[in-house]
Amino acid sequence: MKIGIISDTHGKLHPPVLELTASCDVVLHAGDVDNSQTLDQLWMHLKPNAPFYLVRGNNDRGWAERIAKTQRFCQAGVSFFMVHDRKDVSWDLDGVQVVVFGHSHKFTVEEIDGRLWLNPGSCGRPRFGAPLTLAVLTIEDGVENQEWTVEKITISNRYVENRSIVWKKTQPKQK
Repeated sequence: MKIGIISDTHGKLHPPVLELTASCDVVLHAGDVDNSQTLDQLWMHLKPNAPFYLVRGNNDRGWAERIAKTQRFCQAGVSFFMVHDRKDVSWDLDGVQVVVFGHSHKFTVEEIDGRLWLNPGSCGRPRFGAPLTLAVLTIEDGVENQEWTVEKITISNRYVENRSIVWKKTQPKQK
């Protein structure tokens, strides 16, 4: 299963973002969409019936009031918690295997206490000197284990500049 993870689009969806998310089985957006038209454009490019999870960012106002600030969900037997700003992560992460967040515009992948923490960076507008990035988390099922791979994808306005595996782990399947 390929899970496309984006954040901080800020009203801008570059062609590589649409192409990459269209190839994913599930798409996560960690907030700061900025307007409903951008969200509609993204939805139109997803695979039919592909699960899509979204949280409200600090720039998602008015039109986005009904969007939750946090989401807990499960995909491919993996438990996720998603929020826009890392400082707003719930203290209760019992059972959560992956924490997804955005806001800083800086790609981050780290493992803390056996839990993956992932910020895909910004894929909308470059800020703070960081490149435009997104992530793809691939979860491959084996008989007893799952193999998780995080790929960092750096893009320009028109094409993918770089793809690299930045984190990999074999995990026992959750019962």
